[in-house]
Amino acid sequence: MSEALKQIYWAIKLGEKLKYELRHSWLSNGRQESVAEHTWRLSLMAMLIEPYLEENIDSEKLLKMIIIHDLVEAESSDIPAFDTLNNPKLLKQKHEKEREAIDHIKQKLPEPLGSNVFDLWIEFENKHTYEAKVANALDKLEAQIQHNEADIVTWKPIEYKMSFMLDQHTNFSPILSQFKDLIEQEAEEKINKANHLSP
Repeated sequence: MSEALKQIYWAIKLGEKLKYELRHSWLSNGRQESVAEHTWRLSLMAMLIEPYLEENIDSEKLLKMIIIHDLVEAESSDIPAFDTLNNPKLLKQKHEKEREAIDHIKQKLPEPLGSNVFDLWIEFENKHTYEAKVANALDKLEAQIQHNEADIVTWKPIEYKMSFMLDQHTNFSPILSQFKDLIEQEAEEKINKANHLSP
């Protein structure tokens, strides 16, 4: 058991990197967001929205999937979605680096824990199950909420367009689509206010 605990301890220490791995998202107080902070609020969102979902969901699996979905970024770093949106080569490189990272994490953890973490990550990436679709939708929605809360001067031009591209992630669920509408409405109000104030 001591060897297994050492391997688990390695993964816990790896997770500390997510506390200082920064995303291209800014907080309302002007500080850049860490991956760990994104994951925490994503978990909160899942807990709060779960009772309103149209289908029964494995809440434990959903939360586990959310908790580990960005663990690979402790080794591969975060690459913003806007960087890969129109760059298939960079998107492929991102996927390859993340796959290498999850393979490494699987190998470092004791079994069957390593395989369980690996399988959850693959399920999240494939987006085939209901839990994975919900996790992915909330992941995108949380990112937009954070953009809405940040000063608009931190937005890149492409993010104005991306604020209204969330349908593809939520269209399988009426409640998540309604939630998406609230978030997009806030983005639209933020953009309109900024345009009104600009000289």
